[in-house]
Amino acid sequence: MVLSERKIRILEAIINDYVQTAEPIGSRTIAKRYDLGISSATIRNEMSDLEEMGLIIQPYSSSGRVPSDKGYRLYVDSLMRQRELTPDEVAYLRKIIAANINQVDLLMQETARAVAILTNCATVVSEAPERLSRIKHVSLIPADGKSFLLLLVTDTNAVKNQIVFVDEALAEAELSVLSGMMNSILKNMTLSDLNEDIAKAISASVNNSRSTRDNSAAPSKSGFGHNGGSLSRYDRVIIAALNSIAQIIRQEDDVQVYTSGMRNILNFPEFSDVNKARAMIQALEEKDMLITLLGGDNSGIVQVVIGSENHIELLEDCSVIKASYQVGNRNFGSIGVIGPKRMNYSQGVSVLGGILKHINSVIEAICGE
Repeated sequence: MVLSERKIRILEAIINDYVQTAEPIGSRTIAKRYDLGISSATIRNEMSDLEEMGLIIQPYSSSGRVPSDKGYRLYVDSLMRQRELTPDEVAYLRKIIAANINQVDLLMQETARAVAILTNCATVVSEAPERLSRIKHVSLIPADGKSFLLLLVTDTNAVKNQIVFVDEALAEAELSVLSGMMNSILKNMTLSDLNEDIAKAISASVNNSRSTRDNSAAPSKSGFGHNGGSLSRYDRVIIAALNSIAQIIRQEDDVQVYTSGMRNILNFPEFSDVNKARAMIQALEEKDMLITLLGGDNSGIVQVVIGSENHIELLEDCSVIKASYQVGNRNFGSIGVIGPKRMNYSQGVSVLGGILKHINSVIEAICGE
C-alpha cells in the first residue's frame, strides 16, 4: 500500500496521539497539535481516505478516529522508528541477567519481571515445548540407614534434590563410588535414555570395580523392572536412584511458564470494563494458551502480533511482541510482552531486542552450548 507523505503524517499523528491518550482524535485536534501546514478540512478529507483504506476507524458516531489493526500493522512494518534503550535501561537489564547467571529458570523469572517493569505491560516467558533436560551431575549422599539424598544438576544448572528410601542404604564410601559410576554413564542423557539397559550398565560397572564376589542378579524390573531374582544392595540403590532421577527430569521437562506485570494490563482504560478485564485475567492464567500465544517462528527475531492476528479470542483486544531466546539451533523458550493494541510498540520491540542481545550469551555460558 502506497500512501502520500501527507497521509503518512496524519496516520502517524493519529497513532501517536491515541497511544498517549487512549482517546479518539479528530481533524481539529490534529491541526492544533501537529504542524502539518494544512487546514482541518483538508485533514478531515485525508482521514476519510484513510478510513476507506481500512487504516483508521470511527469507534462510535460523532467521535474522532482511532487506528485499526491494519493501521497498526502498517505503522509497525513501515513507519515505526525503533528507539535505542537508554543507558539506565541497558544497565538494568545487564544487572538482572548477571544476578541470575547460574540457573536458566531463575534467569527467566527475573527477566519476565524486568521486562514488565520497563514496558509497563504484562510479560510472559515460557520454556521450549520440546525441552529435553540433560543430566549434568548426580550425587548420592547418605542420610540414614534406609535413605539417601539424591542431588541432580541438569544442563540448565537447575539443582534438584530428593530423599530416596530403600530397604538398606549404602555406606558413604559406597555411595561415593556409585555416584562416580553413575556420572560417567548418565552424563548428557535425557529422560528417554533411562531404561533397563542403563541400569544394567551401571550395575556391571559397579560390580566390575568391586574386589569381592558379593554380586547378585541384574537390576529389577520394578520401575526399571523386577526379573524375579534377588537383588544386591547396590542394585536396589541403583534402581531407586534411577527412578528418582526419572521423576525429577519428568517434572523438569514439563514446560514452565512465568508471568509478571499482570496488574499493569488492568491499569489501561481499555480494560476498565469488568468483562474485558475478566477475559484478560482468564487468558493470562491459561498455561496452554500462553504457550500457544508465544509459539511460532523460533528464528530469534522480534515479532509483533496485533489484535486478531493472534487467533485467540480472549486476546483479540491485545497485541503481543514476542521473540525466542536460543543458542545455536537449540530453542530454550520464548518471551512476550502483552498489552493493548495501542501499546508502545517501539518501546516493546527495543526492550526485547535488548534482552536477546544479552541473554543468549548468558544461556550459552550456563548450558555450555
